[in-house]
Amino acid sequence: MRKINLTDVTISKTEGLSFKDKVEMAKIMDKLNFACVDLPIITNAQTDSLLNKTLATTLKEARLSANATDDIEGTWDSIKNAKRPILKVSLPVSTVQMEYHCHVKPAKMLEVIDAKVKACKEKTVNVEFEALDSTRAEFGFLKDALNAAIDAGATKVTVCDTEGRMMPDEFGEFIGKLKNDLPKLSDVDFAVSVVNTLGLATACAFAAIKAGANEIKTDTSEIESIANVIDKRGADLGISSSIKSNQLKTGFKNVKAQAQNGAEKEVAKPNVDVSNVDFALSEEDSQETVTKAAKTLGYNLTEDEEINVYSAFKRVAGKKSIVDSKELEVIIATSAFTAPATYEIENYVINSGNIIKATANIKLKYNGEALEGVATGDGPIDAAFTAINQIIGHEYELDDFQVLTTSEGSEAAGHTIIKLRADNGKLYAGDGVSTDIIGASIHAYVDAINKIVYEEA
Repeated sequence: MRKINLTDVTISKTEGLSFKDKVEMAKIMDKLNFACVDLPIITNAQTDSLLNKTLATTLKEARLSANATDDIEGTWDSIKNAKRPILKVSLPVSTVQMEYHCHVKPAKMLEVIDAKVKACKEKTVNVEFEALDSTRAEFGFLKDALNAAIDAGATKVTVCDTEGRMMPDEFGEFIGKLKNDLPKLSDVDFAVSVVNTLGLATACAFAAIKAGANEIKTDTSEIESIANVIDKRGADLGISSSIKSNQLKTGFKNVKAQAQNGAEKEVAKPNVDVSNVDFALSEEDSQETVTKAAKTLGYNLTEDEEINVYSAFKRVAGKKSIVDSKELEVIIATSAFTAPATYEIENYVINSGNIIKATANIKLKYNGEALEGVATGDGPIDAAFTAINQIIGHEYELDDFQVLTTSEGSEAAGHTIIKLRADNGKLYAGDGVSTDIIGASIHAYVDAINKIVYEEA
C-alpha cells in the first residue's frame, strides 16, 4: 500500500496569524502526524527567525520546511536545530511569472535553480524545490527546471497549480505525463500543491495521487477532506496516510478556528479607520477614537490610562503621519500605566538544542526574597514562561506575543510585547527590550505580571 504524505500550508499562506497562533497550529499538526509543516520566507529577521527557532525545538516528528529562497544562511540558522529540517527553494517557472517577479529569462532561471539548490545542499541533505505556477509553464521548460533541481541535489520537488485553474482530469494527465517523461521523479519525494479556486482541490489531489504523486500540499479545509477520503476509501485505492484520523476532527477544529481568526484579522473593520490589519490613526484623531482603537485590540483602559495613552499617542503622531496597530500596542504597553516591581529578575539560564528539550532556570526576587523556578518547554521561551509561572504559582493566559525590531544590524535590539489576560478577563501588556530576544521576552512577561499583581492587590 502506497503511503501519501499530507502537508498543511496554512501557516505559510495565511496572513494575520499571531506568533502564538502559528506555534499552536504547528504543535497540533505535529501531534496529528502531518508529514511537514511549511514555513514562509523570512521577511522580519527578528520575528520570523524566532518563530522558526521556536518550532525547530518544538516539533517532535513533522519535517520543518523553511523557504530559503532569499536568505539561505539566515534561514538555515533558524531551523538547523530541528529534528527534520528542510531548506526550500521556491521559484516561478511560467514565463510570465519569471519575467514579472524575477526579471529573468528561462535559461537564466535554470542557472538560478542550480545555484540555489546547491547552496542549500551545502547546509543540509534535505532540500525541496518548489516550482511555482507549474501548470502555466512551458511543459518542456518545467521538465528542465525539475531536472536541474534534482541534479543539483533536491530530494523533494513540488509542482504547484498556483492559480487552481485545472480540472481534475487535466491535472491528472499533466502529472502523469511529467512522471512518465521524467523518470528521476521516482528517485525523490514528488509533491503537488493544489488550491481550491474552482472548488476542485480534493479531486485534483486524488487525480495527482493516481498519476504518481506521493505528497499533497494544501490548506486546512482541503487537507481534512483529503484525509477523510483516504480514511474511507484508502484500502480500495491502495493508499494510506499517517494522519491520526480519529483525532483529526477535534484537532482541526482548533486549527481552522485559528486560521479563520487570522483571516478575520485581515479584513477586520472596527470603528476606526483601518488599512487591512493596521489602524491608520493620525494626529487629528480624538482621544475617543484612540480609545476605541485600543478597545478593538482588547484593552479596556481606565480614564487615567486613556489620558496617558492619548498623550503618548499625540507625541508619536506628531512626528509621523500614521500610527498603526503595532505602534499603538507599543504605546499602550509603555504608557498605559507602570506598576511597582513586585517581581524583579535576578538572572536566568536557558538551554536548548535539537537533541535536548529546552530548559529554563529563572531567579526572581519577591519582597527581597530570591525565588527560583526550573522548567522544560516547547522551545526556550515556553520553558522560560513556564518557570516564571512556577515561581508565582499562577498561569495567566498568554493572549499575544510580538517581537518588533527597533534597530538595524547584527546587534539589533528586539522589542517584545506580551499580552496576558488576567482572571477577570482584562488584558495587561508588558514590554521588554534587549539584543537577547529571549531576555526581552522574559522582561516583558514579568512586566505584564507585575501590572496584574499590582491591580489585584
